Amino acid sequence: MTAATPTPAPAATARSAPAPRLLPWLLRLHRPGLAVWAGVVAVLALALLAMWGPLGDAAADGWRQYRACVGDGPCGYDQDAIIRYRDVYTYTTFAVIVLPFLVAAWAGAALVGRELESGTADLAWTTGLSPTRWLAAKIAAPAVLIAVGTGLLVGLHHLAWSANRHRVDTSKSWYDSPTLHANGPTTVALALAGLAAGVLAGLLWRRTLPALVTALGFTVVLRFATDLVMPYLWPSVTRVTGLDTGYVMEGVKVDSGLVTADGAHIADPGCGPSFVKDCAAAYAKLDATGFYTEYHPESHYWPLQLTTTALLLAVAAAAIAVSFRLLRHRTA
Repeated sequence: MTAATPTPAPAATARSAPAPRLLPWLLRLHRPGLAVWAGVVAVLALALLAMWGPLGDAAADGWRQYRACVGDGPCGYDQDAIIRYRDVYTYTTFAVIVLPFLVAAWAGAALVGRELESGTADLAWTTGLSPTRWLAAKIAAPAVLIAVGTGLLVGLHHLAWSANRHRVDTSKSWYDSPTLHANGPTTVALALAGLAAGVLAGLLWRRTLPALVTALGFTVVLRFATDLVMPYLWPSVTRVTGLDTGYVMEGVKVDSGLVTADGAHIADPGCGPSFVKDCAAAYAKLDATGFYTEYHPESHYWPLQLTTTALLLAVAAAAIAVSFRLLRHRTA
């Protein structure tokens, strides 16, 4: 007599169900966002390459023609090329520094918030994908794409700016705030911090719109806080000038004021150089001997960039750690 074949227990069947392949699943789920990201990066990259090449060359020729003009008579120079380069530079710089805010809004709304609100995440967890692996995949794959995309654009922006800074008279200085961030890794780090903020906001609210607003607001506050803290993350240099000279410096300003005869630094009443009427008498009453300026010269560019980037990455890492802790607590 042949024994009947035993039927597998339901629990064993559930355990043997294969987990979804993470990368294809993520790409399929967020295909619209990936397409938009690729399109934005491609368009901005083409614009920056044009600035580095033909647009920058045409603007430089226009400025050479302008500087060659002498006398008061009519002067012909390519004004359109100059204006075109300036406008493209302004728009691309703005677009590059806005990317972290778009990343934060997308991460909060579409990457996490919408899936928790609609129940898609719960469905993924019942098919053999643990909540921890789900969240790790949600962070890792977008982080790579965001870092590569923003890193490429930042590199191209720095390349275009460096190629034209001494050829185009309207080029921004290295310490101009939008240029400073669009030229360096702080934008990449802020984008990753925006991603982390979006993930955390999505887990906190489990709804699309509140997560979007929270992530976007956090990233905006973080950007302003970064601008305030950045000058103090690296030791500055001090320059002292005479009362008849005024302030002389070029870089990121930290502090300024008057120097007294005993070397103390005091507030500047805002009178101006000593040759301005009544200013000499006002400085004599304060026992002032000169002006001081604490600032960061161009040689501090990379120390400022790297220390600020490290700070932003630390914030991102903290937000991710809190996200995993929150997810484990809610799915325990």
